[in-house]
Amino acid sequence: MNTELINSITQYVEKHIGEFHANRIAKLQSLNLKELLSRKNPYMFRAKNIITAGEMVESIASATMSSAEESIFGNWMEGVAMFVANEVYGGYKSSAEGIDLEFDKEGVHYFVSVKSGPAWSNSTSMKKQKEQFRTARRVFNTSRKTVPTMCIEGCCYGNDNKGYNDSDHEKYCGEKFWTLISGEPTLFVDIIEPLGSKAKEKNEAYFIEYSRMINKFTQEFVQNYCNANGDIEWKKIVRLNAAIKVSKTSKKE
Repeated sequence: MNTELINSITQYVEKHIGEFHANRIAKLQSLNLKELLSRKNPYMFRAKNIITAGEMVESIASATMSSAEESIFGNWMEGVAMFVANEVYGGYKSSAEGIDLEFDKEGVHYFVSVKSGPAWSNSTSMKKQKEQFRTARRVFNTSRKTVPTMCIEGCCYGNDNKGYNDSDHEKYCGEKFWTLISGEPTLFVDIIEPLGSKAKEKNEAYFIEYSRMINKFTQEFVQNYCNANGDIEWKKIVRLNAAIKVSKTSKKE
């Protein structure tokens, strides 16, 4: 373990971890019950035999926030990775489109697109990423033709490491990625402790806001999506979610 590097990462996390938690709370406060119901699959919730307003609200809120937190934390974790590369190799934010990080290591210039995890792409986004790597390399080679380059799709977790047939870039995940940007083969494990900084304190503030949101949405759900007997009006929810939207212009015509 590189104690000096871990201490630097700890200081970075303590300074910036509040941004992650603040963004979680901001996401919570931006949620709208009607919008959530219009986006989530009502047939699945019906098939799960959900019969209470509280259970329904908790289910859609939990699914929404789980997905949102993955994205929020992924963006924040990319900042940690860039900090590490800067500390060790003088890495810097790239000006090239679609490239997050550039640094020189052992005579090679690296272009890195930092991702949260390995399952980030589809065929369209991967095609775009490959083109961005090619463009960045082409521009770089106009001024530093003699310097070898490597393009890396760097994932903060996972172990889906592989090369690609067209040789445009390679995919480094988890241990391989953190070793690349730090030179430390155990950093992918060592980094877990600093990430727990102020977790209990910050989560308590989050869950206060989460509980308020659940209570507010449950009350709204009962008022708008339950009948006088207290039963969930599933057909009303399905119409909200899946009925063809008729524009105001169409109605006038």
